[in-house]
Amino acid sequence: MSGTLFMALNTLVVIGIVVSAIIAVQADKLIHSIIALDAVGAFVAFEFMMLQAPDVAIAEASVGVVLSTILYVIALRKIEEDEA
Repeated sequence: MSGTLFMALNTLVVIGIVVSAIIAVQADKLIHSIIALDAVGAFVAFEFMMLQAPDVAIAEASVGVVLSTILYVIALRKIEEDEA
């Protein structure tokens, strides 16, 4: 990959991380925060792939995106059940 293309793609990924993190913090509903946090994890995993660290990218994708999402959604459902 050429240097200019790599820098442009890297900049877009970092902007995606920052924007997703801001959305995760400022979202009105918790489920929207969870989805935005998933986007952060996906962008970070993609960044690790770009930095040629596929083992770290796989770990981030599996834990940061999949496992944490499942745990957050389960916790959110339990809280909503307790409030009802």
